[in-house]
Amino acid sequence: MVTLILLEPQQKTPIKQWCFENSAVIRIGRATDNHVVLTDSLVSRHHLEIRQVSSAKNGASWQIISKGTNGTFLDGVLVIQSSLPHNSLLQLAQGGPILQFQIQEETAPTPNLPLSGLGGLSENLPLPVTSQRKAAQPSCTHEGNSPGNLFCIHCGQPLSVQQTIRYYQVLRTLGQGGMGTTYLAWDAAGLIGGHPQLLVLKQMNADMAKIAKAQELFDREAHTLKSLNHEGIPKYYDFFVEGGKKYLAMELVHGQDLEKRIYTYGPVIPQQAIAWMIQTCDILDYLHSQEPPLIHRDIKPANLMVRNANNQIVVLDFGAVKEIGTTPGTRIGAEGYCAPEQERGQPLTQSDLYAIGPTLIFLLTGENPFKFYRQKGRGFRFDVSQIPTVTPQLREIIERVTEPLPRDRYQTSKELAQALANCQ
Repeated sequence: MVTLILLEPQQKTPIKQWCFENSAVIRIGRATDNHVVLTDSLVSRHHLEIRQVSSAKNGASWQIISKGTNGTFLDGVLVIQSSLPHNSLLQLAQGGPILQFQIQEETAPTPNLPLSGLGGLSENLPLPVTSQRKAAQPSCTHEGNSPGNLFCIHCGQPLSVQQTIRYYQVLRTLGQGGMGTTYLAWDAAGLIGGHPQLLVLKQMNADMAKIAKAQELFDREAHTLKSLNHEGIPKYYDFFVEGGKKYLAMELVHGQDLEKRIYTYGPVIPQQAIAWMIQTCDILDYLHSQEPPLIHRDIKPANLMVRNANNQIVVLDFGAVKEIGTTPGTRIGAEGYCAPEQERGQPLTQSDLYAIGPTLIFLLTGENPFKFYRQKGRGFRFDVSQIPTVTPQLREIIERVTEPLPRDRYQTSKELAQALANCQ
């Protein structure tokens, strides 16, 4: 089994990871048809391939083939094609993202079955696996079911259950990152909501559980979701410890996040982008109206899901939420979407509003908003003057909401939403 770990560039701490079992080729790049998608502007659409090669002398080994225009560095050395040893570091372009390559003992193979009937949750990627995964066991023996079905068309029971955690039946692994593993699970007993239903079960990784800050962020997400009640925020179901590991059960949102949606279908028209951002402002207004006010701190396209049923925005990932008035802390936020004061570890409610500006730029161009971040006078600002779909009125909103000083921006979500509504 091969594991690729995305590392924080300065401290080299893990941010996200991908695990591949029985994969002979792993493609990495900015395009969504890669197995590992990295949206950094320095990364080419199809930047590199990792291939398994076999020889009678050495047996199976791994090789890297670089295809990116900005180059690939293996342990600091620029390479085009090279053997890839265990625990080596890959940097996609000078100053680009860093991946650690690891080879692990393989576990029992797990079928790569697509999700059926789950909207935007279906991924055309090799399914990540964990060392604790049990071999999938069929829950019924009826014939005539499609390989992609989750449930039997005859009896309604799950076709395969990977493992049972407490009373939740794990049907699929949805994703695996640096913080934890996300499962698609089935509450067969209907203990949540009074009827059987699908849900998302997040498990904190064992290595992250040893890090106090990671524990704090995971606990914070559970505590925050439990205290909130808004249709634009996933519902909290359960938080528990099982086998020494922490788990968070929450609502399954059928849809696709805005980052994947734009990379898949391309930029949207201003009317649609504005409508989504007005909905986002409504959710932020709810968060900012709490006592004390809550700051999300990580508003970006990847954390804004569009429900398939009604095209409405749902804000995801509440691990970074911070209460106003608490001690300045760790710098959290995506580059290009993060307000200057948040970069300094001093976020305000206006910091969340700042992120609406670069998010609009991404929705209207399909480009990393950092591409439009240029020097203006003594500082740097977003320059959207050359984007054809940005009207003068919308340009004024983007410029105001991304002012370097919070006092010069819109002060509330309602004020920003009204300005956006006036553009429609």
